[in-house]
Amino acid sequence: MEYLEFILYGIIQGLTEFIPVSSTAHLKVISSLLGLNDPGTSLSAIIQLGSVFALIWYFRNDILKLKSQSTIKISDNFINLRLLRSIFFSTLPIVFLGGSIKLYFPYFFDNIFRSNLSIAIVSLFMAMFMYIADSSKKGFITISNHKYRDSFLIGCSQAFAVFPGFSRSGVTISTALISGWERGNAAKFSFLLGIPAISLAAIVEFISSFNKLSSFTFIPLFFGLISTFFSSLLAIDFLLKYFSSNGLKIFIIYRVIFAVVILLNL
Repeated sequence: MEYLEFILYGIIQGLTEFIPVSSTAHLKVISSLLGLNDPGTSLSAIIQLGSVFALIWYFRNDILKLKSQSTIKISDNFINLRLLRSIFFSTLPIVFLGGSIKLYFPYFFDNIFRSNLSIAIVSLFMAMFMYIADSSKKGFITISNHKYRDSFLIGCSQAFAVFPGFSRSGVTISTALISGWERGNAAKFSFLLGIPAISLAAIVEFISSFNKLSSFTFIPLFFGLISTFFSSLLAIDFLLKYFSSNGLKIFIIYRVIFAVVILLNL
């Protein structure tokens, strides 16, 4: 049962981390509905490493281009350097907010924002926000022509992802659409921006929960990371292909249904 439990945690984490429905909320709520233990912030953050590995693997060619200094075109080097700076500066808001909460309010989420009622309310709010974003006019901002203020605004919105139910991908992609980004580039930038954000969250939780690691059985946890990795790859590929043509409508409907199911089971 422990193996199946961790594999299930991994599948839920992987499928919902990049689809705009909130992985933290689904880990908490689905576990509760199935009668399983809440994985908690520590285990949730650790299995997120599987999602980070999936992101790095999926975008490995883009990452290698960012690292490469041998690009023939000067314009390509300029774009790559600007993208790296954008990702760096856009990561600062979530680091500041998440770090402040971790240092000064360590039980903030468990007491208030990790409740099913809070998750349901946030899910409904995000459904409305995503509807506004999906109804926005087609944008023209891309990874190639964006300005730092365009990316920093997305980074500021990413900071809200520290609250369960918001969804990092949901809030960043929606903010990008509202501010004039092209759909495909909005999703791609959101994923690239997620690499440092998710990695830092996982590392911080791993270090702060080091003494609790003895309570996690290593082999089941390894299976959980593997299931997270492969389900994350499926989710990334699906969203990039589906979202560019179809937008956020199906996810908006799902969020409303998800919130209603939670409220009916309070």
